[in-house]
Amino acid sequence: MKKILFLAALIFSTSSLMAQTEVIAHRGFHAKQGANSANNTISSLKHAQDLGVYGSEVDINETKDGKLVAVHGPNHQNYNVQNTDFAVLRATPVHNGEKLPTLEEYLLQAKKNTKTKLIIEIKSHDTPERETRVVKKILDEVKRLKMTKHVEYIAFSKHVCDEVVKYAPKKTKIAYLNGDLTPQQCKDNGYTGIDYNFGTMKKHPEWIQQSHDLGLTVNIWTVNKTDELQWCIDNKADYITTDNPIETNRLLGK
Repeated sequence: MKKILFLAALIFSTSSLMAQTEVIAHRGFHAKQGANSANNTISSLKHAQDLGVYGSEVDINETKDGKLVAVHGPNHQNYNVQNTDFAVLRATPVHNGEKLPTLEEYLLQAKKNTKTKLIIEIKSHDTPERETRVVKKILDEVKRLKMTKHVEYIAFSKHVCDEVVKYAPKKTKIAYLNGDLTPQQCKDNGYTGIDYNFGTMKKHPEWIQQSHDLGLTVNIWTVNKTDELQWCIDNKADYITTDNPIETNRLLGK
């Protein structure tokens, strides 16, 4: 009897651990108190790694001359990222003085501590052909640096998501951001999760359980208020993307 009770307790604790909500730092942990950081910079990724969160999100755009850079866009300072050469963008620092990082530089920093996964948002580009090229280039760079198992993908563009499904290795995680597809539609498209904003999920809380029943993950973004963070936790979101990972960890008892 004692053995049965022990096994039951072990199974329960394991399932509880697996079900716990994880934290993703939105564009890295750039709001660290006392730190001179900025979003989508190497320092923001380092701070997220130091905090030990599940993932650090980063936005990847392609410059006019084909360089992959970490910047939310569409603009960097006064330049449109996708219509400006890399050298011009690189010569214009981020507001904290750091250089605009490349995808390669970001991956090399991510490789130093792979306990924190890199969540790459592949930004939408002006044509499907360009989006396909960008997807292939990102996948190739991730593979070249041996980071395939440590990177996950998200995108607003259905075409980008479809191309990740088409070209990425099997079991690669790709979640859709735009909020206009049901969990079943995402499943049918081959995506592995939904990644919707808080307002969308408040309107459709049933999508969380529907996603789980379909084997999809659920991430909710960008959640910073304590009551909204708690709602996500109570409703068993798999991930929360936040600018406030310390408060999110506190609510999770981490």
